[in-house]
Amino acid sequence: MLMHRHPDFRVARRAIGREGAPLLIIDNLLADPERMVRKAATRQYVKMATMFPGIRAPAPASYEAFLQATLNPLLRECFDMEPGRFVFPMCHFSLVTQPATRLHFLQRIPHIDSVSGNGLATVHYLFRGGWGGTDFYRHRRSGFEYVDEQRHGAYFDCLAQERRLEEETHAGYINGDTSMFERAASVEGVFNRLIVYRRNSLHSGRIENDRALSTDPATGRLSINAFIDVVH
Repeated sequence: MLMHRHPDFRVARRAIGREGAPLLIIDNLLADPERMVRKAATRQYVKMATMFPGIRAPAPASYEAFLQATLNPLLRECFDMEPGRFVFPMCHFSLVTQPATRLHFLQRIPHIDSVSGNGLATVHYLFRGGWGGTDFYRHRRSGFEYVDEQRHGAYFDCLAQERRLEEETHAGYINGDTSMFERAASVEGVFNRLIVYRRNSLHSGRIENDRALSTDPATGRLSINAFIDVVH
């Protein structure tokens, strides 16, 4: 499945919140995003043993090659990383399907994907219909907007102490400020937009709690989510 960049491919670079972690936003990524949606509809989706509140299926290997060719030239300027070979611990079509009433505590608050500052995450929005975007957060008590190896112990100690209060005052998907977290940055989920950020940034999908979540890739909250490690 050969992929090409959209002729109106556009790149924007942002900094997240007070700590300024990098955020890359690419609009009009694929020349034919509808083809990718049709491909997603042919996949078999399963619930995986991860924190993700939904179902996933592998994305095409050609998509990984496309991301490497697209993002490698941007790494130095945006992430202060040298270009290299991309390794993908994960690259999946993803559908959020889990009802808000069935989330456990760690699914109701922002999360990190890794403590490493060199690991990247991408979200490619392939939905229409206002399914929400991605928000980045600041933990109020610690002030952390990212959690690396040095911050990991202190941060999760804080969470353990605060958990009971949060469980009593906040249910469902997080969508803005809470007693524990403050929204530091927000990206709208625009069709065929890709965002790239460090995996240790605190983030969460923005999902409405009173909306039924479809399991159909053609109408649901479809995205491609990838983790990237750059090998030199």
